[in-house]
Amino acid sequence: MPAVSGWRHIYVRPGVGTSMDTTDVTDLYQEFGDERLPPGQRETSEFPVLSKSGTPDWDPETWEFTVTGAVDEELTFSWDEFRELPTVTQRQDFHCVTGWSKFDCEFTGVSFLELAERAGVRDDAVHVMFSALDDYTTDLPLEDCMREEVLFTWAFDGDPLPEDHGGPLRVVTPHRYAYKGAKWVDGVEFLTEPQRGYWERRGYSQTADPWQEERYS
Repeated sequence: MPAVSGWRHIYVRPGVGTSMDTTDVTDLYQEFGDERLPPGQRETSEFPVLSKSGTPDWDPETWEFTVTGAVDEELTFSWDEFRELPTVTQRQDFHCVTGWSKFDCEFTGVSFLELAERAGVRDDAVHVMFSALDDYTTDLPLEDCMREEVLFTWAFDGDPLPEDHGGPLRVVTPHRYAYKGAKWVDGVEFLTEPQRGYWERRGYSQTADPWQEERYS
């Protein structure tokens, strides 16, 4: 497995293991603010469904996930190949830019760091663009992605991720508003200069820190 080329500032925190092999990262907020619930948010036990359009169709026989751009080796995975990658389960909080937060979500999938290490991130990479089956895109600075909590997840609370919540695969970004976590994600591109995704081109924040209420640019 190739090393992450030139990258030296990977944030790794051990987390708290549980008897179910789940890592609890819900204390992540301490890096960003004083309260677990970000300002302007309300806690809910529901999990509302939001997207820019309807749920896209997908075929596990033809689905592909790609890693492209400023990397040493571009990668392509079938659905079976992606599911064979090393897997983690984390307990995270989920913050929607529309004002609600859901605590203690259990997500299972592949860490962003795993894919970055396999591809080898070049020294000139500074930004990341995520793409999805419904043509949605969203972007983040590279440093915001190179964290153990950023997951490509296919399971929620022990069950397959529902299609209306982004199944078969979505990104979760518990340190950022959830529009940064593309539903139905099918690729990630490492960029040498910032670009804007779907909502970012429409005035939403590129950094999207919930504790700073970075909702809009």
